Amino acid sequence: MPAKSLSLFSQDLAIDLGTANTVVHAKGRGVVVDEPSVVAVVRRGGRSAILAVGKAASRMIGRTPDAIRVIRPMRGGVIADFDVARAMIRYVIRRIHRRQSLVRPRVIVTVPFGATAVERRAIREAAESAGARRAFLIEEPMAAAIGAGLPVTEPVGSMVVDIGGGTTEIAVLSLGGIVHARSLPVGGFAMDEAIAAHVRRAHNLLIGEETAERIKKEIGSAAPPLNGDRRTMEIRGRDLVSGVPQRVLIDEREVADGLADSVGAIVRGVRLVLEDTAPEFAADVVDRGIVLAGGGALLSRLDLLLEHATGLPVHVAKDPLTCGVRGAGYVLENMQRLATVLRD
Repeated sequence: MPAKSLSLFSQDLAIDLGTANTVVHAKGRGVVVDEPSVVAVVRRGGRSAILAVGKAASRMIGRTPDAIRVIRPMRGGVIADFDVARAMIRYVIRRIHRRQSLVRPRVIVTVPFGATAVERRAIREAAESAGARRAFLIEEPMAAAIGAGLPVTEPVGSMVVDIGGGTTEIAVLSLGGIVHARSLPVGGFAMDEAIAAHVRRAHNLLIGEETAERIKKEIGSAAPPLNGDRRTMEIRGRDLVSGVPQRVLIDEREVADGLADSVGAIVRGVRLVLEDTAPEFAADVVDRGIVLAGGGALLSRLDLLLEHATGLPVHVAKDPLTCGVRGAGYVLENMQRLATVLRD
């Protein structure tokens, strides 16, 4: 068999199976898939069938008839619907391997730090039943720290705050392991829900999750602006009083107010991890600072707010959205040297 064909049959994958997005790194190729973790299921004749996966399914959110359900198979970083999660993993494996049914790659899948043994087993079984020859697991804060370039295998403490769609993982790492960590049920989706709730209370306007996410990305802020300048945004939704569509103008100060509880939970989590960390590691963190990863790291002024709350330097990782999968991909490329960072 030609060498090119052999490489096709041995192309191993690293999968960041997130609540919001599924990102895949192929060995030797880098990031090859970045799709929403969404699956559309249609009910026909008493049976369910997969209608669409990823971006195609995401476009259906809030726009489906009764026969079609749009499902997020991951919740809080762990599997909420096993069959749909398996369909999602099978989709990305077949997409990368061009639907070659004989291909059974090894895969590394990210899992939250707080995942139970049952949840870890479910993720591994979903990957293997979807076509993986063997599935390895790596904890999300470890993958994010490696992707951010932190020296996790050295005898020094490194601190990462990985803010994903469903959870925020806060960890201090050293010598290839997690020294101390917390997993918080706060992430991008909680922020979107908080924004939607604020708009409902302040303007009697009902908005969908897509609009709430757009508000977060365009004018979201962890703290109100210090000067008088405020970014504004016109949004549309359904008026709760009249029941008809309406437009309102909102600004970043009120969005920051709506996000105060979510951001406050992250700040408290970071402080608690620092308080519980041994003095030697804490001294390393003082020297090196805190690194923010995950999509939530892009929230405006979050780094400045954490600097003020902790008195430590805070840095946003390069391309924080893909830190997790790039870290898992680096482990995939260096399995023998970094085997100690993988979990059973």
